[in-house]
Amino acid sequence: MKYYVGIDLGGTNIKAGVVNENFEIIAKASVKTNCPRPAEEICNDMAKVSFEACEAAKINISDIEWIGIGTPGIADNINGTIPYANNLGFRDVPVKKYIQRYINKPIYVANDANAAAYGEFVAGSAKGAKNAVCITLGTGVGAGIIVDGKILAGSNLAGAELGHMVIEVDGPQCTCGRKGCFEVFSSATGLIRMTKEAAEADKSSKLNELFAKDGKFSARHAFMAMREGDAAGKAVVDKYIKYLAAGITNTINIFQPDILCIGGGVCNEGDPLLLPLIELVKKEVYTRMLDNNTKIVIAKLGNDAGIIGAAFLGLESLA
Repeated sequence: MKYYVGIDLGGTNIKAGVVNENFEIIAKASVKTNCPRPAEEICNDMAKVSFEACEAAKINISDIEWIGIGTPGIADNINGTIPYANNLGFRDVPVKKYIQRYINKPIYVANDANAAAYGEFVAGSAKGAKNAVCITLGTGVGAGIIVDGKILAGSNLAGAELGHMVIEVDGPQCTCGRKGCFEVFSSATGLIRMTKEAAEADKSSKLNELFAKDGKFSARHAFMAMREGDAAGKAVVDKYIKYLAAGITNTINIFQPDILCIGGGVCNEGDPLLLPLIELVKKEVYTRMLDNNTKIVIAKLGNDAGIIGAAFLGLESLA
């Protein structure tokens, strides 16, 4: 049996997992990232949790094939560095050099959204595809694109920022500086904003009851209200799916993947989200007249996608 270590480096936690050749996580370890602090210290902690995960898996660090790291920001896998990661305070960090002082194994790095997409590609909803796109609907809209089995990172290693294509010129302000981005409408944050706006416009809406009960708006409230027959809740869900379909249709028209999978907490809504989304995309996609079109599915791996995808970055490098 072969073993690999995948690390999900986040702004809050550093999570490591030992993954076997069957794509199963057999042990995990984690530590707080505690930003801001020196990048070298964070890299030392990545080595530390790698040792701890191996110990929990009852194997030696020498038993693993390599370590893969999914990181926010830009990752240079050729040189084993992180040129830029704003929320970590990283700039030109030699991750490979730092970790190999403790662990003499190959080190691979990729953007965290790309690593999660690769996880779905090798072991999740996109398994078996040749070309795939994976979109995560969270605080923002993250994405990873797989072409012929390889992660598409772009010439400056910052590719796949699908969340920042504009789908409504002069729309609401996005954190990237532009207006009307896909992310503004289709992230969980965007859904919450639209829910709040609808509740303020209709004080009799069930949305306000849900807010009073929970003390804050959530991405679930519009769907909950819709299921109880609330018109305002249904209007929010319809609007959300309309914008989501627009962004997904644009993506399919550009990349023509075999499979496009969507993940994130919003996707826990299941069919009430997925079925109308598929119908809208079918009507709008450029290749709608053809029999063979992109299959849209829900991601399978959840929060484990980043660890599994990172663990198999070595395979991606060999593809």
